[in-house]
Amino acid sequence: MYLKNASPTTRPLQLICIRHAESVRNKAKRGTTFYADEDARSLVNGAPDYLVPLTDEGVAQAERTGTYLRERFGAPDYIYHSGYLRTIQTVKGILAAFPPDEQAQMKVLMNQFIRERDPGYTYDMLTHEAHATFPWLQDHWNMFGGFFARPPGGESLSDVSQRVYTFLDMLFRDCPGKRVWTVLHGGSLRTMRFILEGWDYDQVLQWPKDQSPENCGITVYNFNPVEERLVLQEYNTVGWRG
Repeated sequence: MYLKNASPTTRPLQLICIRHAESVRNKAKRGTTFYADEDARSLVNGAPDYLVPLTDEGVAQAERTGTYLRERFGAPDYIYHSGYLRTIQTVKGILAAFPPDEQAQMKVLMNQFIRERDPGYTYDMLTHEAHATFPWLQDHWNMFGGFFARPPGGESLSDVSQRVYTFLDMLFRDCPGKRVWTVLHGGSLRTMRFILEGWDYDQVLQWPKDQSPENCGITVYNFNPVEERLVLQEYNTVGWRG
């Protein structure tokens, strides 16, 4: 995707990527890989990943983010989301900032290629359960790194990048010269950066710990006619804190 000989007629004019607002699972896990205890796991209550909703705070984040986006960027031509409940609810909150006539001019579409990384069999496990069931998992992660390591039954970020590449190919074909927003997930956002910014493997493996995508974090790319590509303007801006 890091290609030359592009023009505004073959690329979106602007691409804004928005991570979904705080979900119940985000709150339950508090940044950990697995659930810390039964109380944390009970908050999700066995919901599959695509049905995990936003928290009340997440709904408020999405609504405040919509106000921020409209004030800064106006209305987009297209909004894509992953089809997961938390991205659908985030889009709904964002759209609340727009009057009906502006909403009528937007196309809101689902695309499964920007869904979250499949976490595999450890999705609903406590930390001690995951370690007992897959005692080799940490060694596997240490050997291959966070981009290539594949959780049991799930996807590596390298796997995710293949479908995100397909999404971008579609986007370039269907949305030339348009302003596009995507509401997606931390994993799909990381691979979007890998592709659009032409990272090498060392760079993607050394993703800084202090740059984890925030809930409703906003990442902006604008088409640069000199470089003939979409160029990163800002990463992880949080508008809902005001």
